[in-house]
Amino acid sequence: QLAESGGGLVQPGGSLRLSCAASGIIFSWYDMAWYRQAPGKQRELVARITTGGMTNYADSVKGRFTISRDNAKNTVYLQMNSLKPEDTAVYYCNAVCGKYNYWGQGTQVTVSS
Repeated sequence: QLAESGGGLVQPGGSLRLSCAASGIIFSWYDMAWYRQAPGKQRELVARITTGGMTNYADSVKGRFTISRDNAKNTVYLQMNSLKPEDTAVYYCNAVCGKYNYWGQGTQVTVSS
């Protein structure tokens, strides 16, 4: 299971930190990622972190978002700074290891004044 938390309403320019706690899997074996889906749009990759700690980001969030993981806590984080209204979406946690692919339920992030 993947359980996201940390979403909410924030003003433009503000920050949020999302967390995704994993259970029932060997967390350190999984590449972890954050995706988001805005109303009327397709789900898109926001950031990914591999088992070895390598990261990649969508161009739209580079320099503003940081993904990290704590294998001791079975948790992946997404630090989001300088938030923009276009970052408004449901954010989903994703875990992949070979054929195994798990999703969380999502957490809403709304950026509005």
